[in-house]
Amino acid sequence: MIKYIVPKRPVILFVGINPHYGSYKNGVPFSNNKNFWYLLNKSGLIHEDMRVLRNTKSLKKFYMNKFGRVYRYGFVNLIDRPTRSTAELKHGEESKKIVKIRNLIRRRTPKLVCFIGKVTYEKFSGAESVSTGLLKEKVEGCRAFVVSFPIRGPNSTRINELRRIKRIIHYDNRTSKN
Repeated sequence: MIKYIVPKRPVILFVGINPHYGSYKNGVPFSNNKNFWYLLNKSGLIHEDMRVLRNTKSLKKFYMNKFGRVYRYGFVNLIDRPTRSTAELKHGEESKKIVKIRNLIRRRTPKLVCFIGKVTYEKFSGAESVSTGLLKEKVEGCRAFVVSFPIRGPNSTRINELRRIKRIIHYDNRTSKN
C-alpha cells in the first residue's frame, strides 16, 4: 500500500491517478517505473544521487524520510486501488477521494498542486480536453499545474514542464519575501 506524504504546508502537492501493482507493493509512488523520480532529479526539483533513486529500498528511504521533510513535497492519488492501466478504473471510482483531496488542499495550502497527467486532472475536475501547463483557474485557492504522465512521451518535454514548475515556485518565493 502506498503511504501518502503531505507536509503541513507543502511546496508541491503531487496528485496522481492510482498506483501500479509494483508501486503499491513497494509502498512508494512510481517505484515500479522510476522515471518520475529521475525526471524530478533531472529537472532540479530534487537533488539526489541517481543510485538512490534506482534502488527500490533506497528510494523508499528517500521517500519516507526526505521527500516530505526536506523538500516539503507531498503525494496523494485519486484512487488507492492498484491497476496495470487506467483503463481498468471504474467510472466515478475517484469521487469520494476527490472531496478528501480538495479538503486536504484547503487545509494544507500547497504553493502548487501538480496533477500528474491530463487524465488525473480531468477526473479530478470533470473538465474535458485539458492541456498541460499552468492552469488559469486555482484549485481550492492554490496554483495548479498539469504535467505529462511520466512514462509516455519524450523526457525532454516532461523535464521542461518540471523546470517550469521550479521557476514558478522560486518566483513565488522571491515575491513573497519582498
